[in-house]
Amino acid sequence: MSGKNLRIVFMGTPEFAVTSLKALVENNYQVVGVITAPDRPSGRGLQLHESDVKKYAVSVGLPVLQPEKLKDPDFLSQLAALNADIQVVVAFRMLPEAVWMMPPMGTFNLHGSLLPNYRGAAPLNWAIINGDTESGVTTFLLKQEIDTGQILFQEKVTISPEESVGDLHDKLMDIGAQLVLTTIEAIANKQIQPIDQSTFTLDPIRLHAPKLFKGDGKLNWSDNAQTLVNRIRGLSPYPTAWTNIYLGEVETGLKIFKAKAEVTSHPHQPGALLSDNKTFLKIACADGYVQLLNLQLAGKKQLEVADFLRGFPHSTSYIAR
Repeated sequence: MSGKNLRIVFMGTPEFAVTSLKALVENNYQVVGVITAPDRPSGRGLQLHESDVKKYAVSVGLPVLQPEKLKDPDFLSQLAALNADIQVVVAFRMLPEAVWMMPPMGTFNLHGSLLPNYRGAAPLNWAIINGDTESGVTTFLLKQEIDTGQILFQEKVTISPEESVGDLHDKLMDIGAQLVLTTIEAIANKQIQPIDQSTFTLDPIRLHAPKLFKGDGKLNWSDNAQTLVNRIRGLSPYPTAWTNIYLGEVETGLKIFKAKAEVTSHPHQPGALLSDNKTFLKIACADGYVQLLNLQLAGKKQLEVADFLRGFPHSTSYIAR
């Protein structure tokens, strides 16, 4: 049996999910409905903003539902009326049992990690923050506890030393879309062998990937250089690593998007800024320096370091903390 004979409901919200939905549409799968987040006010004018998934779904004529509450009886009735055989979830929210149990062939989720590692909202970020050299995507069957269902398929990728979370996001977005198609075909042809996550060795450091907040981006210059660079990579381009720099009592925020570790002994206090005012700017840390390559002062444009120094020639007068 071809997966293209199945009636599919797709659930997702951000750009990461669009690629999977697009793969389904462009490969002629029967997407009978799309569930995404309600429009939200954002920006200076607080205009209503549509999710990336909604924008794409509307552009190709797919019916869209945007429930505020997933347990709402009206929504559940509308969802049941779509008569789906299977539901596909990519970067959505936690589903109540009444939703994920509805289709006869079940509901599966595409997750941006090699489960059981990095269950939660920010798996790609935490993999890079922790200095991992490997990541991937997993499809798994939903159950009540978040990201704990039986694993269906996984695809691994290598994380290069300079790769940012933005780079990893774009790579896994495409790989994940193909894994969604593979998973649908396997389910349609009864060729799945679900694996319980309890059979894997659980790494307590890598088990959870909680949502990131602004405070998680604050850099501690008493850390070692590679730890700091990994945090910068893991938060670039969003939500972004940052520090405050001070000239006396004057404070300025500094976002850092790209940096390189330099491990060496030195006489400087952590947080000291060093520069030739032309080509390099680095900040002292516990075991060396963090060389800043791409950065942004509060209220200014994001710049490469040489361009930044032309507009900020007295950087070594400041201290970071």
